[in-house]
Amino acid sequence: MCSIVCYYENGNYKILKFYFIGVACITLCLKWKFFEIMRFRFIYLPVLLIAFLSSCGDSTKKITYFQDIDPQKTETISANKGITIQPKDILSIFVSSKDPELAALFNLPVVSYQNNSEFTAGQGSVSQQSLGYAVDEDGNINFPVLGKVHVAGLSRWQLQEKIKGELRSRDLLKDMIVTVQFVNFKISILGEVKNPGSYTIEGDKVNILEAISMAGDLTIYGVRDQVYVVREEAGERIVYNLDLRSTDIFSSPAYYLKQNDVIYVRPNVTKAGQSNLNENSLKSVGLWISIASMLTSVATLIVSITRD
Repeated sequence: MCSIVCYYENGNYKILKFYFIGVACITLCLKWKFFEIMRFRFIYLPVLLIAFLSSCGDSTKKITYFQDIDPQKTETISANKGITIQPKDILSIFVSSKDPELAALFNLPVVSYQNNSEFTAGQGSVSQQSLGYAVDEDGNINFPVLGKVHVAGLSRWQLQEKIKGELRSRDLLKDMIVTVQFVNFKISILGEVKNPGSYTIEGDKVNILEAISMAGDLTIYGVRDQVYVVREEAGERIVYNLDLRSTDIFSSPAYYLKQNDVIYVRPNVTKAGQSNLNENSLKSVGLWISIASMLTSVATLIVSITRD
């Protein structure tokens, strides 16, 4: 059984691990007759050493990813077409053709804005960006000339083909290229990762491993089998629990993330225990009592053995 004692120094938390099973064994030895210890020291000392080491357990099982993976096994990857359009999404839709003036009728105007930067001595730089189409609660957008277009539930590729078909069927434009992009595809990562925060995703597909990589991986305090994905979709909130130690995550509905997903990594007992400690308690008697107790027990045993 392990116990952990923390203290505060120079603005950082320090952790000392004392394996009290070792202290318990030493105390038990003091109660025995020391001539028996000397007689069987070559038997008892290895036993105590094994007990001391085994008390720590195999910590790698708590932090290693994909522990059940078979390197020689080939698995079929299920097709994923990326996220689908939902209400409150913002879409960038650009139409181009051989006739730029005619294609301009189907594009939103481009706006210019100034970026103030400390590197430009306050003068800033001018950037241009096309306005986006906001998807309303009913899943529709108002597209130039075409009017209201229902887009909810479609992938960006499907919407591209739908707009092409509408323009072609109405004989509005023939040779055209339609490009659709998500403007506000974001995810949030919280808890025991190195760089928590909100991340904007380029494209329309990202999985949980890529998201964790963006956040700099889990810290040593993150519980690998308690990674939660909170998802709000179709008026419902669903929480998925992922175990990064198992390859089962590849078949989870939350392996591929969707817009506005929130990832939370739970802290382990060690990190959670630190929240109950303040600077004064970390410097206080707990640490010194533990150190003094262990040193006293070891010193007493050594002195007693040398006297016999």
